[in-house]
Amino acid sequence: MIRQVLPIAALVLCPASALATDPTAPVASLMALAETNWSASASGYEDYFSDDRLAALYSTEFAELYRKAAATEDAKEMGSPFNWDVIVNAQDGCPLENLTIEPGSSANGVTQVVARFQAMACFGTQAEFQAYRETRFTVVVEDDQSVVDDIVTDLDGDVLSVKAILRELAQTAN
Repeated sequence: MIRQVLPIAALVLCPASALATDPTAPVASLMALAETNWSASASGYEDYFSDDRLAALYSTEFAELYRKAAATEDAKEMGSPFNWDVIVNAQDGCPLENLTIEPGSSANGVTQVVARFQAMACFGTQAEFQAYRETRFTVVVEDDQSVVDDIVTDLDGDVLSVKAILRELAQTAN
């Protein structure tokens, strides 16, 4: 009985810290933004990497790499280090459908969180358009907050790490 009461008491007494370390929280924020950005009624695109979001949703290292990559001449010219949506791994698409967010494996302070969704369903009923995509987020805890440390997708069977791309781009910054 005491073993059951103590964890519940800890959540009641420290709810903010218990929720702050929910590994799905930063992913849910980013996926909600992706849903808005890709919605049929979207009036404009909101940046996944605004200063406020870099400070609140991403690890210190990821944010630093992003800022360095954004300082490259190409990124300045394009307005971003990326010419595609790295959250849904697409340049074209539809409103996201059937989004799920699930925490996966956790080891050494790192949790994998998987977002699954349909991103092309409005293009037709063929299997290729109804297929699900996955974006895997590597989530760590910094200053008692869960934050995204990497975004990983598949591209033609290869693993695509946004953090690795940022690291490579940051090396070319002036």
